[in-house]
Amino acid sequence: MEKEAELTVTKRPVWNAGRTVGAKRALKPKQIWEIRFYLNQHRRLRDRALFDLAIDSKLRGCDLVQMRIGDLVSGGQIRTRAIVMQQKTGRPVQFELLADTRTSLRAWLERRGGTIDDYVFPSRINPNGHLSTRQYARLVDEWVTGGGLMRSEYGTHSLRRTNEVLGPT
Repeated sequence: MEKEAELTVTKRPVWNAGRTVGAKRALKPKQIWEIRFYLNQHRRLRDRALFDLAIDSKLRGCDLVQMRIGDLVSGGQIRTRAIVMQQKTGRPVQFELLADTRTSLRAWLERRGGTIDDYVFPSRINPNGHLSTRQYARLVDEWVTGGGLMRSEYGTHSLRRTNEVLGPT
């Protein structure tokens, strides 16, 4: 009888051990204002524009970071409505850009410069690329903690769901 080789199994902790499972919360109007206050206090112009655009558009992070200046600007003015083709579904999504969002985008784009073909939120690493979805997620974590919220309870999807709380635009 042959001796069977012993199999040693190393027990590793489960990747999501101790983490909240399920959908992340939507932001409430008071929390939105706390995050906006935090971004304004720290003069984070780009982040404020990104935050406002995420809430108004309800887009997935991958679609948000790939937006180009021409998607939002026409004739030197920020559009009141924009249409973006979703990467996941291939369907167009139309959304309204509210006054606060147009103001923050105008301020950001004046500082940023660029042409209608450039990304609204460029990468710092690749001059021809856009902000990565991972970096966007890191920024959302910073904003949430800066607004005094628990980072584990909110994420990029929270910004998509937030408009439901605020009502129709």
